[in-house]
Amino acid sequence: MYKLLNEKYEKLKEYIASMGSLAVAFSSGVDSTLLLYAAKEALGDRLIAVTIASDVFPNRELEEAKIFCNKLDIKHFVIDARELDIEGFAQNPKNRCYICKKELFKKIKDLAQKQGMQAVAEGSNMDDMGDYRPGLKAVEELGIKSPLRYVGLTKQEIRELSQFYRLPTWDKPSFACLASRFPYGEEITEEKLNRVDKAEQLLLDMGFSQMRVRIHGEMARIELLPEDFETFMREETRLNVHNRLKELGFSYVALDLLGYRTGSMNETMN
Repeated sequence: MYKLLNEKYEKLKEYIASMGSLAVAFSSGVDSTLLLYAAKEALGDRLIAVTIASDVFPNRELEEAKIFCNKLDIKHFVIDARELDIEGFAQNPKNRCYICKKELFKKIKDLAQKQGMQAVAEGSNMDDMGDYRPGLKAVEELGIKSPLRYVGLTKQEIRELSQFYRLPTWDKPSFACLASRFPYGEEITEEKLNRVDKAEQLLLDMGFSQMRVRIHGEMARIELLPEDFETFMREETRLNVHNRLKELGFSYVALDLLGYRTGSMNETMN
């Protein structure tokens, strides 16, 4: 098991080294953190990290990105971008992720070229191939590299390697942009994004690490790990969440009986 993982990791570094120099799109998530760490080992100073300061990622993610780059002495650039200003994004069509990724990676490519980087890489993994991911089409069209997919690394393998190399993200909950909390066709606004962000921060502060708050009009649909249901349903906890989310502007608060899962907004597409 560990031999196979080590082989994949060595292949990852070899592939990255073959690029000469690299700009890594760095979100501070589990995948892009391992990618950036491997790139630092493979390329040394011939590397930059680029993080988007955006409408759809909480500020805590940006701060974590800054701390990690500073610790590893990686040159870090932050691009200010407002996804809500991208034409078609706020209307939330089914190809929203494609529209967004295309514009943001164009900005990253432009910065990378100005900094003399020969390639740009992002952190998708093999598990991302099993869901509806229109953003990967933009990645392909722009010639962005996907090293973790290239060497066949899964999410679990990335976590195991991250733990081995003592990366702070090895057990970090999976996170996707806040726009993924909206059903396709429901307008995305700054107010709604802030409402979802605050609702999820409340649950994080209460100890629910892996969760989502999906927004359906005036209803919040909470996804938790099934093993957290019992804790959530304690009267004090349940009423506290209900009351706090009502204060944020939700009219109804519901618990999804299937629990947390990625891509649940894609379940109605067929």
